[in-house]
Amino acid sequence: MGDSWVHLRLCEICGHVGCCDSSKNRHATKHFTKSNHPIMRSIEPGENWGWCYIDDAMIEPFPRGSAPKSEGRSHR
Repeated sequence: MGDSWVHLRLCEICGHVGCCDSSKNRHATKHFTKSNHPIMRSIEPGENWGWCYIDDAMIEPFPRGSAPKSEGRSHR
């Protein structure tokens, strides 16, 4: 904890926010590994893309109107 992050990603399944793979701790990828939630999207201003870990593929443009299905969001 306490490390800086480069960019933030949002899990489309549960709302977990994690840092990108350019960041030291790679929390978005760790979240996928632990939870098996495959779709993350960028929450950086001006970015409109997502990532599918299963297909190892970018989703661009990311469909708007998408929101995590869980009301209880975890921001770790």
